[in-house]
Amino acid sequence: MVQKYQSPVRVYKQPFELVMAAYQKRFPTCDMIPVFVGSDILNEEESEDKATYTVERRCKLNVNAPYILKRVAGCEYVYFVQKNALNRRERTLNISAFNESFSSRVVVKENCEYSVHPDNSDWTCFEQSATLEVKSFFGFENMVEKIAIKQYTANIKKGKEIIEHFLTELQNQGVTHIPTWCEENPHLMVDPTEEGPVDAKDETETEEGENSLSRSGSAGDAHSSNERIRGADANLDEDYIEHNLGMLNPIEESTLIQLRIWLSDTHNGKIPRDEHILRFLRSRDFSMEKTREILCQSLSWRKQHQIDRLLDSYVPCETLQQYYLGGWHHHDHEGRPVYVLKLGQMDTKGVLKALGEEKILRHILCIMEEGLKRCQELSAEQKKPMCDRQAPPTSTTDVIIPLHHHHQDSSDDVTNNETTTPSTQVEPIRYSCCCCNHRPPLR
Repeated sequence: MVQKYQSPVRVYKQPFELVMAAYQKRFPTCDMIPVFVGSDILNEEESEDKATYTVERRCKLNVNAPYILKRVAGCEYVYFVQKNALNRRERTLNISAFNESFSSRVVVKENCEYSVHPDNSDWTCFEQSATLEVKSFFGFENMVEKIAIKQYTANIKKGKEIIEHFLTELQNQGVTHIPTWCEENPHLMVDPTEEGPVDAKDETETEEGENSLSRSGSAGDAHSSNERIRGADANLDEDYIEHNLGMLNPIEESTLIQLRIWLSDTHNGKIPRDEHILRFLRSRDFSMEKTREILCQSLSWRKQHQIDRLLDSYVPCETLQQYYLGGWHHHDHEGRPVYVLKLGQMDTKGVLKALGEEKILRHILCIMEEGLKRCQELSAEQKKPMCDRQAPPTSTTDVIIPLHHHHQDSSDDVTNNETTTPSTQVEPIRYSCCCCNHRPPLR
């Protein structure tokens, strides 16, 4: 089975040229990467105007594997071939790598890209993807796969630390600015006047776009800039994941991004919020196949009953407004929205008898949808996920249910009745709340 990895977008708040200078310090070897023993240049090419530079290296790795596995394989080191294609004019670096050792038994491919941030030319983006396929390895296929995944994920987080370490080193050496290729070679740039006359309307739009980018860059707000590059079919940003979804390990991040891309491709870009996708993944231990199945069922159910339009179209009837004693009440000390339901003072049986299960359930669904919306707004405001301290980060609300004057038989029909109508097949995974029951003291 082919194992895939897709990283979130990593943003360095430094210009592309400085990040490239820091990246070059990793070669021919790097003390901060113990498994990277050394590298040799196999091929090197540079254009006459120095706009493009291509280098091919043979990298030597000391993989931390069990002794018996190294004895069976008959080698101490593993060799990879890495090809770097740097385009200084377009300010991009594309990296491709594959394993040279045991290539007939194990296939490892990796692709990385450094590019300029789409909204801030003084920032640099980094994306990484990889595939692993173990065809055969002397009966140790499962062990090799686990070791490869463990080694790879362990070095993913180190990559950012290493680049930032070398960036700090450059700053300590007094290197704070490196001119771009265009600044060093203005005579090689195409004169805009040679491309023909520019329409006045297009020129105005261009100026407005440049002003917008300038404002974005001067603001220096990573969160707002990252929102722009996060679309239905775009990759997620590392800072966005941390602020809105909580801390995830590399495998969890990769699974979330892969599922998000799959949903975008198969549902015409219309996908659930990232918090909801993450909730479904957690419920199935981040199993891609199992999550796809249950998430598609949920999307089908929501489309069938038009749940996404509920907040805009639903208006509670007069009976619910008068006799359903519940409402939102600010938020708790950790920022979660609080909903108070005065169940002890409600004529639950009477409301159920007067309206029926369908109308009550639709009202509750609307409350839950509003709770998710409030979580979203508070999460964006506080730049942290709304979550329960004892649960993984996710959108969570508090529900307080005072039970004073409550009689047990008044709510038996609600709590014990098994609903069977189609619209009552509610998805429990999407909604989450922490309930606190306030019962009167026993006398």
